[in-house]
Amino acid sequence: MADKPIVLMPEDVQRVIGKDAQRNNIFAAKMVAEIVKTTLGPKGMDKMLVSPTNDIIITNDGVTILNEMEIEHPAAKMMVEIAQTQESEVGDGTTTAVMITGKLLENAEKLLDKKIHPTVIARGYRMAADKCQEFLKEIAIKISPEDEETLKQIAMTAMTGKGAEDAKEKFADIIVKAVKQVQEGKDIDIDNIKIEKVKGEGISDTELISGIVFDKERVSYDMPLSVENAKIALIDFPLELKSPEIDAKLSISSPEQLQSFIAQEEAAIKSMIERVKASGANVVFCQKGIDDFAQYLLAKAGIYACRRVSRSDMEKISKATGGKIVSNLNELTSNELGTADRVEEVKHGEDRLTYVRGCKNPKAVTILIHGGTEHVIDEIERALKDGLGDVVCSLKSEMIVQGGGAIEIELAKRLREFSRELSGREQLAVEEFASALEFIPATLAENAGMDPIDVLTELKSRHDSGEINAGLNLFTNNIEDVLESKIIEPLKIKSQAINSATEVAIMILRIDDVIASSGDKSKNSNEKREF
Repeated sequence: MADKPIVLMPEDVQRVIGKDAQRNNIFAAKMVAEIVKTTLGPKGMDKMLVSPTNDIIITNDGVTILNEMEIEHPAAKMMVEIAQTQESEVGDGTTTAVMITGKLLENAEKLLDKKIHPTVIARGYRMAADKCQEFLKEIAIKISPEDEETLKQIAMTAMTGKGAEDAKEKFADIIVKAVKQVQEGKDIDIDNIKIEKVKGEGISDTELISGIVFDKERVSYDMPLSVENAKIALIDFPLELKSPEIDAKLSISSPEQLQSFIAQEEAAIKSMIERVKASGANVVFCQKGIDDFAQYLLAKAGIYACRRVSRSDMEKISKATGGKIVSNLNELTSNELGTADRVEEVKHGEDRLTYVRGCKNPKAVTILIHGGTEHVIDEIERALKDGLGDVVCSLKSEMIVQGGGAIEIELAKRLREFSRELSGREQLAVEEFASALEFIPATLAENAGMDPIDVLTELKSRHDSGEINAGLNLFTNNIEDVLESKIIEPLKIKSQAINSATEVAIMILRIDDVIASSGDKSKNSNEKREF
């Protein structure tokens, strides 16, 4: 009995233990960082992603690349999660977060080769990350929410390298105006800025609409194309007769009865439309359906109507026009109506859109993107979302830091000074953390065709001599004062990226056993029962 092997797990379970598990996970994380590395910075390259159905995405947005790649490896999936967290929290800095994680793990591998235990490395990394947060607060510069010029520079820095350079000043202006318009105190809901895309014209024709644009056309061609001084009724009930909820049969024995039945239906719909007219509405946006006869009556009354408008669009129109969404026809009065200077249908190529323009102090607005092709428009949308995220972040925290790799070099310098105060092996981990941060300016330089070693050496020398704002300006390929060059980023981008990167790097480091099952569990459980 003693010689009989003990089987703990089924045969189809793969198990990787100890150093092999660590190396495996670190290698996967490094590969993910290598994939996005070339997209960093204003001179970063784009990736073309082709789906099995031949849909093409051309982008250099880190989170878009990782989401579309369908990554399988469990440790690599954790890297994708970092990018998603960075995207949802800040809206920008996804590539930075992924690259720092990859470099932290690559540097940890050197320490593992020196027989330093993973928990010691993890402790050192945690100390370094905490210190970085302290240093960031010391270095960060306070800005005034009224300083629109600085907010525009933040938006421009975020959009640089995303195909939006030709019109980045115009886009920055649009972004700042849009954010300021929907801002209510410290509260800014970015969902109140709707982004609508239209093929045709150039990207420089992109515009900010003080109202809402949505992809619905008027329900009847007899309705007016445009309504000035619009009084808008927002209704979420159908302008048609309700079908009974249970099956019902009607017995009609004479033509008179049928005629009477049809007349009653028409009278009911007429009464609905009369109620709409009595409220003073000349535009109707309906979340449900509109009956053919109701369409005819609305057109006859000169009322512009759209049906099956999505709930999210209805809510945005409500915020933009000041109208209330009404659920009961009897409650529809002039007090519930929204107002706008003009509501019109506009044709762009094959598409017809409804514009609600000229709203007074709207709390929801639309950025209408124009562009030559779908791929261009999609990339401009991603650039605008990055810019919007950065501006919102800056307004919420009112703190910014130096861009162009300046902040990473300064943090690395201060971390090295801090590491000299430590006596244990954690000192080595803190030093490796510092060199992981230097990976960002080195890659910025490399992607711009500069020599990363020369650039790093000069940056370190300038920071050692007290030039805290010395960073890379990749438009001139020089090292200069990035505050003067207006290369600035929100504090939240850096603090979130460092936090997320550290947490995931520590989590991956602490894994020493990977147990992967590939079998069909239900099949196995059936076999066990039969046995």
